[in-house]
Amino acid sequence: MRRDITFASKGLRCSGLLYVPDDLKSGQKAPAIVMANGLTGVKEAVLPDYAERFAAAGFVTLAFDFRFFGDSEGEPRSQVFPLEMTEDCRNAITWVSQQPEVDPGRIGVWGTSYGGVLVIWVGTFDKRVKAVVAQVPAILPPSMRRASNPEGWDRLGELLLRDRIERYKTGVVNYMKLVAPEGEPCCLPGKEAYDGVMTIVKAPNWRNQITLESLEKMREFDAVSSIELMSPTALLLIPAEKEGLIRSYMDIVRATYEKAQPPKDMIVLPIGHFEIYREPWL
Repeated sequence: MRRDITFASKGLRCSGLLYVPDDLKSGQKAPAIVMANGLTGVKEAVLPDYAERFAAAGFVTLAFDFRFFGDSEGEPRSQVFPLEMTEDCRNAITWVSQQPEVDPGRIGVWGTSYGGVLVIWVGTFDKRVKAVVAQVPAILPPSMRRASNPEGWDRLGELLLRDRIERYKTGVVNYMKLVAPEGEPCCLPGKEAYDGVMTIVKAPNWRNQITLESLEKMREFDAVSSIELMSPTALLLIPAEKEGLIRSYMDIVRATYEKAQPPKDMIVLPIGHFEIYREPWL
C-alpha cells in the first residue's frame, strides 16, 4: 500500500510517498526506513524500486523530495545544501516515528549516491537511527577531494567566489547543468554520468540543474569526519568497485570504513556507479 504524504521541514512542506506492508495487521507496529535520493533526485525516480522491496520485506518505508526539489516547497529550486538536507531527513524521521504503523524504536536510514553520505551524517548524530545503509555513497571529504585535483579545486573555488560576490550584489541565482553531453559544462562531466543519470531519471518534474551556490555548500560538507561517533548504530556500506565518478574512490571508502566503529559491514560490488539501479544488482 502506498499513499501520498506531506511533512514540515524548516517551515516548508516536503512531499513524500509512504509505503506500508500489505500484511500489516491493525495495531501492529513495524520497523521503518527513511530514504535519501541521489544528487538532484526526486522521489518518483529510483526510490520506488527499492521502497516496494522494503515494504514487501515488512518495513514501513518513506521516500520524499528534499526541499527545493520535486513536489516539495522551497525557492530557488535545485538547491543542494547538505546540512539543510540532513534537516529534512531528521524531520522525516520525526514524522514517520509518529505514524501509527511504525515502531519508533526501530528506524533506519538508507541513502544512495549523494543520499548515501547524507544518511551517514544523519546516523552519526541522530541517535534515533538504529541502522544506516549507504549504497554507492558519494564520499568526498574536502581534503581528499582537493588532494586528488588541486588545480581543479582551486579553479572551482575562484568561480564560486565570483558567484558569491555577484549573488550578494544582485541576488541573481546562477545554475549549472547536472549532466550534459561531452563538451558542455556541467556538475558531473563525462559520458558515464550523462548516460547513467539520463537512464535512471524517469520523472517529469526532475530538472537537470543545480545552483552554483550548491557547489559551494557541497565542497564544504564533510559527512565522514566524525563517523566513529555513529557506534553503536549499525553501518552498512555498499560501494561500487568500478566507480568512475570519484577519483581514488575505493581508497576513500576503505578509509571511511576503517574509521567507523562496530557494528559495521561492507559489501563491495564489482560494478560501476549506475549498475546498482538495474538488474541483476538491484
